[in-house]
Amino acid sequence: MKFLRQIFESFRFAWQALRTNLLRTTLSLLGVTVGIFSIVAVFTVVDSMNMNIRSQIDSFGKGVVYVGKWPWIMSNSYPWWKYINRPNMKYAEYQYLKDNLENAQAISIMDGRMTTLKRKSNSMEVRLAGVSYDYNAISDVPVGEGRYFMPSETDNSAFSIILGAKVKAALFPNQSDVIGEEIKVNGIKFRVIGTMNLKGEDLISLGGSPDDRAYIPYTTYANVFQKDQPEPDIAIKAFDWDAGQETLEGEVTGLMRGRRGLKPAQEENFSINRLDGAVKFFDSIFAQLNVGGFFIALFSLLVGGFGIANIMFVSVKERTNIIGIQKSLGAKNYFILFQFLFESVLLSLIGGFVGIGIVWLISLLPLGSLTLILSFKNIFWGLFTSTVIGVLSGIIPAWSAARMDPVTAIRSK
Repeated sequence: MKFLRQIFESFRFAWQALRTNLLRTTLSLLGVTVGIFSIVAVFTVVDSMNMNIRSQIDSFGKGVVYVGKWPWIMSNSYPWWKYINRPNMKYAEYQYLKDNLENAQAISIMDGRMTTLKRKSNSMEVRLAGVSYDYNAISDVPVGEGRYFMPSETDNSAFSIILGAKVKAALFPNQSDVIGEEIKVNGIKFRVIGTMNLKGEDLISLGGSPDDRAYIPYTTYANVFQKDQPEPDIAIKAFDWDAGQETLEGEVTGLMRGRRGLKPAQEENFSINRLDGAVKFFDSIFAQLNVGGFFIALFSLLVGGFGIANIMFVSVKERTNIIGIQKSLGAKNYFILFQFLFESVLLSLIGGFVGIGIVWLISLLPLGSLTLILSFKNIFWGLFTSTVIGVLSGIIPAWSAARMDPVTAIRSK
């Protein structure tokens, strides 16, 4: 109990010293505040970007593999002519995979291009996608009004269309209910069967924002747009979105090689792509940003740490006489050491709390498509870093104060 009481007294002395020298305390914690703000802000922005991008990538389908002519990540050593001379994916290959795959939960063929949609005097250039029926089981199609395609529409080249929220607003500016209305695509009339909910701006946009997109059946798209050079992709969703992708990828490879008559020694003339490749790409970028941000913040923390250490040496010098009196009255070395160590740590922690508070205030501001989330992990690391800086900055001044000779200290002025 005596030890704990002395620890509490050391803490009280430290708090009194900080309150007595408010101006010096404020100037001292500025460096730590800037450093902790920098490091927590960098980690918060990077983590928030990572979460937002992962969420947006997941909306395109977890556990999905994409079979197509081109790989998403090019190899520098791979000859371009091999890619160019590869055959395009065919609708018959989609049907073959659909009939023979055992590990697929859903399979869809899709293609798209930029084109202009018209309705009377209104028009808008959109990303028009042709999709087969199972597409909404692979990627999110948030139909708000109307309905999604029926199998008969996607199989029989129906002239039906689903509009994104911004497309609907552009073509029907003063009309709320547009189901059953007609628009023109390439001079051909399409009937609106559904409209999608407004999603808003994305941090990234794979294939364009859903708000600026429109969907028609793939068979219709093929008849209207693919008479020259079709380059569709086939999207296949595994039953188990994590472990099942490997099994599904192996099955697809075997079926496609057999369908195209490739011999064992021949390499694939198709590519199988996965969204986790994009995730790994962004992870590598975020890792570099974290490292860069840490070193930038480290300089601020070093400046703040040296500032606190300098103030602590001044504080020890000013209170040398008091230290001598305390020691002559029986104060132990650890009692003196804890006074100055607690003062240093408190000073650093106050700076840390202020820096974290500024990040929290910034996270409340609207930042467009980026939503900042200050996580408990980043708060913990900010406070932990503040504590470490406080200990490192104050340990030498506190140790020198604790080792003072009481007689010499009392005689000092």
